[in-house]
Amino acid sequence: MAALAMARHEFGEHGGVNMSIEASATFTVMEPDTMRRMFSGELGPDRDFFIYSRHFNPTVLNLSRQMAALEGTEAAYCTSSGMSAISAALLQLCSSGDHIVASRTLYGGTHALLTHFFPRTCNITTSFVDIKDLDMVDGAIIEGRTKVLYFEAIANPVLSVANVPELCRVAHDKGLTVVVDNTFAPMVMSPAKLGADVVVHSISKFISGGADIIAGAVCGPAKLVNSMMDLHQGALMLLGPTMNPKVAFELSERIPHLGLRMKEHCRRALEYATRMKKLGLKVIYPGLEGHPDHTVLKSIANLDYGFGGLLCLDMGTEEKANRLMNLLQNSTQFGFMAVSLGYYETLMSCSGSSTSSEMNAEEKALAGISPGLVRMSVGYSGTLEQRWSQFEKALSRMQG
Repeated sequence: MAALAMARHEFGEHGGVNMSIEASATFTVMEPDTMRRMFSGELGPDRDFFIYSRHFNPTVLNLSRQMAALEGTEAAYCTSSGMSAISAALLQLCSSGDHIVASRTLYGGTHALLTHFFPRTCNITTSFVDIKDLDMVDGAIIEGRTKVLYFEAIANPVLSVANVPELCRVAHDKGLTVVVDNTFAPMVMSPAKLGADVVVHSISKFISGGADIIAGAVCGPAKLVNSMMDLHQGALMLLGPTMNPKVAFELSERIPHLGLRMKEHCRRALEYATRMKKLGLKVIYPGLEGHPDHTVLKSIANLDYGFGGLLCLDMGTEEKANRLMNLLQNSTQFGFMAVSLGYYETLMSCSGSSTSSEMNAEEKALAGISPGLVRMSVGYSGTLEQRWSQFEKALSRMQG
């Protein structure tokens, strides 16, 4: 929060407290030679020279500066989706024939990108490992070929926590770039401060908070961000996952209260998890002392914010999971059956048959995704006691 407060604040064109939206696709120059100097790279956005909004745009750049402040990186740039941020970052860091070492517990879309799409289209291959086994991580690195170690700070959906400093030490010893997806834990964890080189986000989740926008971000060194905008070799420039400046403006208005929202998401998630455990339910939440990664998270998290806004309930079977979710939504109005997360209402999904359905049965088993795993993104609408009584009613109807 302190870094966000210190970030450059852009005022509007006529002195407005909010910056103006620069909704132009193209930008005029005052002198003919300026265009040549921009295309040669001599003049750029750092000096307020803009060419075209698939390249840098002032409003998107303002949001990107906020994202860099949020993650404590030198620079950042925002994209049209979380998947485009992940794809562009990895394509910038890897070439044909290169190799990635990745956690075996990843969002289904990322897993599909690395397992199926990259090998087919780019000849970039991936070895999946248990990132808690540092020897396994080290052993999967192929000298001269492996360029990136990729993992999620808090893993989707099983909520295992990455020991970021230790993983960075192993990767950096072999000259790898560490890319961390921090979508599940903005404010809660700061991977770049723990040693990560690049942090990627699906802004669509907690940062947006409204389940109304699809967006992503790549946060990292200025050299990387600028290389992604290179006219000849830049993944963002040439693939074009461009963020709309009107969307960037919307999002820049939401980041200042992200810290307050995260605290409430996390406070309620911890309270629900504690109460669910007392009821004898099989609950997975890294804020509980019994969680295998609780000590790791406590040692690396920004504890002012809590332990994350997601919890998982393992109902054993998909049938039981579906029955519970149906009651929670349609009988007691506790939350909504929907994918995604970070919304002000509680969102529930059965991960194995939804957001992780891209993985086969063996991959799910290795990732620890059971058929009855219900992922809950805990919202903050209504009072905590009101919502808890809705949960208890659904549970008693299920058990009755």
